[in-house]
Amino acid sequence: MAERWQDEAWAKDMWWSGKTTRRRLLGLSATAAGALGASMLVPAPWRAAFGQAKPFKIGVLQPLTGTAAAGGKTALVGTQLATDRINRSGGINGRPVELVVADYESKPDVGRRKAEKLLVEDKVDIGEGGYLSNVCLACMPVFEEHKTIWMIGVCLDTTITTSKCSRYVFRPFDYAPSQAVAFAPYLVNKLAKKWHIVFLDYAWGQTTRDAYVEQIKKAGGEIVGTTGILLGAPADTVTSSVSNIRGNFDGVFAIMFGANAVTFTNAAYELGLFKKAKYAGDGAVAESTHLATLGQKIEGFTGVNRYIPVLTKPLDTPAHKKFFDEARVKLKQIDPSGPDPDRYVQSNFEAMNFLKLGIQKSGFRDREDSMKLIEALEGMEVKEGDDFPQGDKTLRKEDHQAFLRQFIFDIHNNKHRLLEVVAKDKTVVPPACTFAKA
Repeated sequence: MAERWQDEAWAKDMWWSGKTTRRRLLGLSATAAGALGASMLVPAPWRAAFGQAKPFKIGVLQPLTGTAAAGGKTALVGTQLATDRINRSGGINGRPVELVVADYESKPDVGRRKAEKLLVEDKVDIGEGGYLSNVCLACMPVFEEHKTIWMIGVCLDTTITTSKCSRYVFRPFDYAPSQAVAFAPYLVNKLAKKWHIVFLDYAWGQTTRDAYVEQIKKAGGEIVGTTGILLGAPADTVTSSVSNIRGNFDGVFAIMFGANAVTFTNAAYELGLFKKAKYAGDGAVAESTHLATLGQKIEGFTGVNRYIPVLTKPLDTPAHKKFFDEARVKLKQIDPSGPDPDRYVQSNFEAMNFLKLGIQKSGFRDREDSMKLIEALEGMEVKEGDDFPQGDKTLRKEDHQAFLRQFIFDIHNNKHRLLEVVAKDKTVVPPACTFAKA
């Protein structure tokens, strides 16, 4: 059965496994269908180049419908962009990459079922994607049970690479502790001393809140209160929560993303919260896809992010410009306004490139070689370039957590403006992971 997202206009020009429909397959003779075999699963432009080479099957989990659909679609753009580049350049070790895309509808229970299907029925070699942290946490045991690597593309919940870490799970981008270490001194020394934190009340928001509480205090600041808002809460509920924020503070720190970030910013602006306090937060509050909607209400917001869509130093490289331009073309298929790429495009793009390098290094062929790929990825150092336009990275062996530079920015004239760059070695925190014995 086709998933709903496949019928949307933006998906028509995207390729995924099974785009040739079952009806068409049934219309072929059994002999013809058998003769076509694996070649039918490879995008048409590359069939001649790859012949009958067996593709690497990458199972991609993203929320393409439901609360987090907007972010899930941009995340999928990153995966698709990297896959297109890999296949155009001859695949990996002479084999194409085949994406098997599954929509988990922004629901943890659906995510777990879809992960099980990818592994048992679709028999993917590797998993990639994620987005919502509660879904990542629900799916991690499934990948571990089937001894299959999952290269997470977005999820930021701290416990993924700390108390709930898995030898089969990698996070090739930042997490809350490293962001907080990078950003807290700036918050306290340049913006405000007393902070009220407003966070999405689920896995990612809670662990990110805890990281900033710790680091703001270490930097000499004070937390005067916190307010949790449920994921997907309607506007009237958010307005009610904001109207109840009390206390003596001079900074509001928001841990939000997507529609929740827009709803909160609108409510806080209308209620005058930003007239009495500086507005700062996780960079997801002010992703490029939100700026047109928020307009003047987001002006002056200060954030931290692993990626911002600017082409000024040190992001004025040919590699970043190439990524930026190609991503905008694909994003316009989803949003006709043509938004700039965001961190969800960037991290999934680079997640696929980590897999490419790991497969090349290890000689990985299929799930039987998972441990070889794990060992190749552990401790991997990558350099800024076409595969990693965000910058250099270290994928730490002890917990499979990556460390990378951070960008402190503000919103000026409805655009990101780079204020400071925090080097990746200034974002490192000690590992807090004990892998279960294989």
